[in-house]
Amino acid sequence: MKTDVSADTLSINTIRTLAMDAVQKANSGHPGAAMALAPLAHLLYTKYMRHNPANPRWANRDRFVLSAGHASMLQYATLHLAGYDVTLDDIKNFRQLNSRTPGHPEFGHTPGVETTTGPLGQGAANSVGMAVAEKWLAARFNQSGHNIVDHRVYAILGDGCMMEGVTAEAASWAGHLALDNLIWFYDSNDITIEGKTNLAISEDVAARFEAYGWHVQTVADVEDRAALCNAIDEAHATSGKPSLIVVQSIIARGAPNKQNTAKAHGEPLGDDEIRAAKSFYDWPSDEPFFVPEEVRSSWTKSSQARGAALEARWNDAFAKYQAAFPDLASEWQMIQQGQLPEGWDANWPKFEADAKGMATRASGGKVLVEAAKRIPWLIGGSADLAPSTKTLLEDTVDFQAGAYEGRNLRFGIREHAMAAACNGMALSGLRPFGASFLVFTDYARPSIRLSALMHQPVTYVFTHDSIGVGEDGPTHQPIEHLAALRAIPNLDVFRPGDANEAAMAWKHALQTTDRPVLLALTRQNVPTLDRTKYAAAEGALRGGYVIRDCDQTPEIILIGTGSELQHCIAAAETLANDGVAVRVVSLPCWELFDRQDEKYRSDVLPPAVTKRVAIEAGVAQGWDKYVGPHGATITMSSFGLSAPGDAVMEHFDMTADGVLKAARSLLAQG
Repeated sequence: MKTDVSADTLSINTIRTLAMDAVQKANSGHPGAAMALAPLAHLLYTKYMRHNPANPRWANRDRFVLSAGHASMLQYATLHLAGYDVTLDDIKNFRQLNSRTPGHPEFGHTPGVETTTGPLGQGAANSVGMAVAEKWLAARFNQSGHNIVDHRVYAILGDGCMMEGVTAEAASWAGHLALDNLIWFYDSNDITIEGKTNLAISEDVAARFEAYGWHVQTVADVEDRAALCNAIDEAHATSGKPSLIVVQSIIARGAPNKQNTAKAHGEPLGDDEIRAAKSFYDWPSDEPFFVPEEVRSSWTKSSQARGAALEARWNDAFAKYQAAFPDLASEWQMIQQGQLPEGWDANWPKFEADAKGMATRASGGKVLVEAAKRIPWLIGGSADLAPSTKTLLEDTVDFQAGAYEGRNLRFGIREHAMAAACNGMALSGLRPFGASFLVFTDYARPSIRLSALMHQPVTYVFTHDSIGVGEDGPTHQPIEHLAALRAIPNLDVFRPGDANEAAMAWKHALQTTDRPVLLALTRQNVPTLDRTKYAAAEGALRGGYVIRDCDQTPEIILIGTGSELQHCIAAAETLANDGVAVRVVSLPCWELFDRQDEKYRSDVLPPAVTKRVAIEAGVAQGWDKYVGPHGATITMSSFGLSAPGDAVMEHFDMTADGVLKAARSLLAQG
């Protein structure tokens, strides 16, 4: 190994060789992009990013997002060398069981990883949410002479990210919002798994981003560190626009037989190719995972010292801020600790009994407005459907360029990016919500799934939740969507049956900190039940509860959710008048009910009572768990129809008469 190379060059080549060695040892992974982008990662972490390896959660750190998550070894090697708690053994255990270095970056697994990436474009949209959060936090908390929020968000995207629609949605929105705290690097290496990118894309990406309202630059060679610095400096100096820096690179640079080919993208280089690449870098070929001591001293130690000094200065600034603005400082600390204001749920909204009732989208909207008055960092909006989803907050303005203090987010018709941006906001400490129609969860699902995977408390408000949508017809009537959403681990799907259950659904969503909650709400009115006659709505906070009971062991149990709960109650009254011992169970949130202890679940649904009828205007999938082998379901097995909602419901037997018919059939069986 040459002794006259600079410390920076040694560090960059260490990233490259650690990446190729880790992928080779794991016998899987993506070495090429990590090798190509080592100069950029090194430059960001050593010269530009404000971060503290000893405290990866320092509140005012700059955020780094590797949207091209397949290049995870780029991030792991950089974190290791920068002094984070990512050991060389962690690098050697890349992609192994219970490793801290999984195949794609995962939030919560690796210190310094800000978000889970891998599905291309998700990280890009997350970074927009992070930039939105920074702008909002700065607008709320910074005071004259006291700027405690001034961090930037950096992201690396690949060719695949640029092809994904979620990136386009997010980039368009970021340009509209003039997020000048956001810098994206586009690794333009022209290679994907199938070969050259010109197989599938020929557009001018830079021109597209200029049309979005971004400041765009190009660096012709990622090895030109001076050019990279000039571009980043210019991005920092640019106001009123997010920045895109197109960085041209050679995938797997230095590997003589595989560089600039698809083979370098997603498979190990092989021992012979690694030896040849290390020869190109004048690197020891007989010592895998070699880290020169000069790198430890020139990078790791200086990074740790620099990070400690940066945070110490910020802590001093925050102490002065706290003395000058104690209330704001207390609020800031609650956000950082994931807490809500004391008494946020006192005198929670309640609704009087009303046979005419209201749609749960309307009651849910009323609760949201009230909750937002109590929780200043509850922020969100709809995908151009706020009048329909009832998700417009009062006593605030729209979050727009020049009005970053606003809490009404206008996501536009961008469900996918909306949900992904909400993840970025949640990762920054805010309590975001995003809203649309339930049928359009298909557009948002990948981001909802990542909310659940990352345990982020995003609240999703999806209205128009069934065939009750009516005249808009089967394109807008969700059928399989509840089942599909319930299949996502760690997501609570809450379908309240009346206004007071909607209030409990919001209460559950806001007090939940370890998972997203999705509210499925009606377009059509549903009766507000008389809670002096039926059980209190607080039972919904256990996911399922006995809402109407009898004085003896029930002969049959009727189970409903959402707008169909009323039909169970009406049918139960008729059956009771006929002398049948009948119980009604409201089951608005399966996941929450399933987390209750076995005794509670058995008390609500006694195993000995096998005659059960469940009704829900969705597919039957999943209901067998609650109705058992001897029960019946009134569910959907086809798409809906275009007609007035009541007519559609009646056509598909989503009525009290439908419940009665099914119940009497079971009772007749003896």
